[in-house]
Amino acid sequence: MIKVPAGIALVALLSTAALAQTSTTRRPAAHRSTSSTAAKPAAPAADPADNPPGVPRIVGTPKSLYALRYIDTAIGTGELSAPRKWYLVRYTGWLTDGTKFDSSNDHPGKEPIAFPYGAHQVIPGWDTGFEGMHVGGKRRLYIPYQLAYGEAGRPGIPPKSNLIFDVELVSMSDTRPPDPTAPPENPSQPATPSDTTKPATQPTDPTKPTSVTPPPTSNPEKPQTTPPPQK
Repeated sequence: MIKVPAGIALVALLSTAALAQTSTTRRPAAHRSTSSTAAKPAAPAADPADNPPGVPRIVGTPKSLYALRYIDTAIGTGELSAPRKWYLVRYTGWLTDGTKFDSSNDHPGKEPIAFPYGAHQVIPGWDTGFEGMHVGGKRRLYIPYQLAYGEAGRPGIPPKSNLIFDVELVSMSDTRPPDPTAPPENPSQPATPSDTTKPATQPTDPTKPTSVTPPPTSNPEKPQTTPPPQK
């Protein structure tokens, strides 16, 4: 009988064990079925304000039909906006295709406009779009057509037009701001010289109220033409 050295026998034994291990068929890992129903997200908690006392209680989550959106582009440092005040506002308005339809910069003198906030003298989006602003602030308003000119539109604004406005709250006051100062007269037009041959005033009877008598016209048969008042 041939004796095999112990070292060779050990190597042969390890090789046989390794061959047997690699030749064993591995079973694929079992996969769990993905057809099971995923857990549904929990419904949002009900807002108590949706079911106040005295109103029949209902179940459900309110949905929004339309909403006014805005982005503050500059925070003002003046007073906080308040209702029933007169606002002085600079603005520019666009359609959603980028068409500009109005701007206070295009008005004579680039003057801002004045309106009483919350008095329904402007579109609803403007009557609510300045909430939370401070005087000196600037904001971009995204106004749905329901809060603008509605289904009818207006000249220059098609029906059902959503609008974009850049607005600046210039000032706020309890009374209507004064109208812009009229531009000065043309200095190139010299003043009409007065007639020094006629007395400045007519003699008056001290027993009667003083009145100013207009100077006679060149043609006494025609009445004197009075120029219209200047605005």
